[in-house]
Amino acid sequence: MLAASSPLRGAIRTYRLGAVLAIAGVVLTAGVLGAALATLSIRATPAHRVGVLGQQLALPAANFQAIVLLSLATLGIAVVLAGARSAITVIFGERRLLRTLSVAGPLTGHDHVWVVHGERPHAFCAGLLRPAVYVSAGALRRLSDDQLAAVLAHEHLHRLRRDPLRIVSARVLGDALFFFPVLRGLTKRYCMLAELAADDHAVAALGGDRSALAAAMLAFEANGIAPERVDHMSGLTLDWRLPVALAALSLCGAVALALLVWQLGRRAILQTTLALPVLSAQPCVVILALVPLAGAALGMWATRRF
Repeated sequence: MLAASSPLRGAIRTYRLGAVLAIAGVVLTAGVLGAALATLSIRATPAHRVGVLGQQLALPAANFQAIVLLSLATLGIAVVLAGARSAITVIFGERRLLRTLSVAGPLTGHDHVWVVHGERPHAFCAGLLRPAVYVSAGALRRLSDDQLAAVLAHEHLHRLRRDPLRIVSARVLGDALFFFPVLRGLTKRYCMLAELAADDHAVAALGGDRSALAAAMLAFEANGIAPERVDHMSGLTLDWRLPVALAALSLCGAVALALLVWQLGRRAILQTTLALPVLSAQPCVVILALVPLAGAALGMWATRRF
């Protein structure tokens, strides 16, 4: 277990650890789907014929190893669908937010800062590819010069580090790779550490004076202040430890699953035909495709329900 010496360093380590786990999950998913496709053998004639109510239907031929591999491929399809759904939701949500902002114009003397209409004090960084800082007119009227400088310094660090893109990508991967629950915990940890690092950057920009940022946080109190930020501003040393043991266990599980897929791929036998049910009453491929798709839909429904 490693403790981060500063919020910024802790955020960097947390993000890197999450990236390593996410890469392992993506590679594992691609390996499972690739192994299933490599095992599939297309034949001109049906592998098995089954009589149902006087109709001759064709079914795929598969041994036990192929059945297990297909079950894992179902998980892989669920990963792809969950990732696509999460990415679409987040990207369209970001665009909808930016479209609803009533921008008055740029803030004089500050690059990449835009003033939006509104009496409630708001300040945030938004934008995936071109992040910018937005501050409400109500915040400009309520904050003093030092308080505004602290808020802008806080948000500028988010912009320079492209935190909106980092957080969105981490959340999408966490939703997609649901068999790695540690990813969601790492995303929450990174979000908090990024806030603490931005607070440190704001304090440093004002020569170490915490009072301006503290007063600005009180002005934004209606939006909610995380207890960790209050403790950090009070000078308390927070012990942020990386979940090394849990991450190592997840990686070991991924390696073990990869070895299993490799062994299954060597022995699996999966044969089907391209005949379509409407043309020849041999719905072999259709049945083969519906089984993993139905399993993926069931898995996604269970994930959202629980």
